Amino acid sequence: MTRTLTNRTILMSGGSRGIGLAIALRAAADGANIVLLAKTDTPHPALEGTIHTAAEQIRAAGGRALAVVGDVRNDEDVERAVAAAIAEFGGIDIVLNNASVITLAGSQDLSPKRYDLMQDVNTRGTFMLSRAAIPALLKSANPHILSLSPPINLDPKWLGPHIGYTLAKYGMSLATLGFAAEFAEQGVAANTLWPRTTIQTAAVSNILGGEELMRRSRTPEIYADAAYLVLTSDARELTGRSLIVEDVLADHGITDLDKYAPGVDPADLFPDIFL
Repeated sequence: MTRTLTNRTILMSGGSRGIGLAIALRAAADGANIVLLAKTDTPHPALEGTIHTAAEQIRAAGGRALAVVGDVRNDEDVERAVAAAIAEFGGIDIVLNNASVITLAGSQDLSPKRYDLMQDVNTRGTFMLSRAAIPALLKSANPHILSLSPPINLDPKWLGPHIGYTLAKYGMSLATLGFAAEFAEQGVAANTLWPRTTIQTAAVSNILGGEELMRRSRTPEIYADAAYLVLTSDARELTGRSLIVEDVLADHGITDLDKYAPGVDPADLFPDIFL
C-alpha cells in the first residue's frame, strides 16, 4: 500500500527554520497538517525565520499549519500544543522531535546553565513531547515518533570531546528507542534519524565551521526526503531503529545524491559526528 501524509497531523518541536522546516515543507506538499511548537515569535538578529514565517511557508506549500508559540521545556506549553493539535485537526499522527541545542564544549568549559539547557531541550523535551502525545498517537492508524538524533556510539572519540552535548543527543535517542519498546505491541513506531554528512543549517554556519563547512554540507532537503520515507512507512514494520539518512534513501533506490550538494565532489563532503 502506498502511503502519503495527506491530512496527517505532525506535531513538531521547533521547525522555524533549517531541517525541521524542510521536513515540514515536504510533508506540506502532500497536504499534511503541521503543528509547530517553537519559541521564535519575533525575528532573531542572527537567525532567519520565525514560527509565523514557517507557518506561512507551510501553507504556501500546500499544507495546513498551526503555530503554537511556546517552549518544549515548559510542560504547560507541551500540553497546550498537544491540545491545540487535537482541537484543530482532530488528532496527532506523528511527533517530530526536532528542537535541539548544541554546545561542543569540553566539561571544564561547559557552564551548568548551558548543560541544563541542552538536557532540557534535547533529552527532556523529546521525552515530554512524545509522552504527552502518546494518547493521541494510540488512536492514529499509522503513528510515528521520529527524533533527529544519532545512533548510540560508545567510541571514546564521541564520548570525550563534548560530554554534555553527547549526553543530550544520546538521551534523545535512548528516549525514542524506549518509546519504541514500550509501545511496540500497540503499533506506535519510534525511530531516530541522523545524516552521514553535515547539513546546511545555522548551527553549521554559526557554530561549527562557517561558510567553508556550509559549502561541504548537503542541503536540508536530503533529511526531509529521508524523513518522509520513514513517516510514510508501516509503523508496525519500521520501529526501534537508529536510521541513517543516506541508508534510508538507498533502501528506496535513491543513490544519486548530487542534487543535495550541487557541484560538490562527494569526497569533499564533511562527515557528521557520532558515526
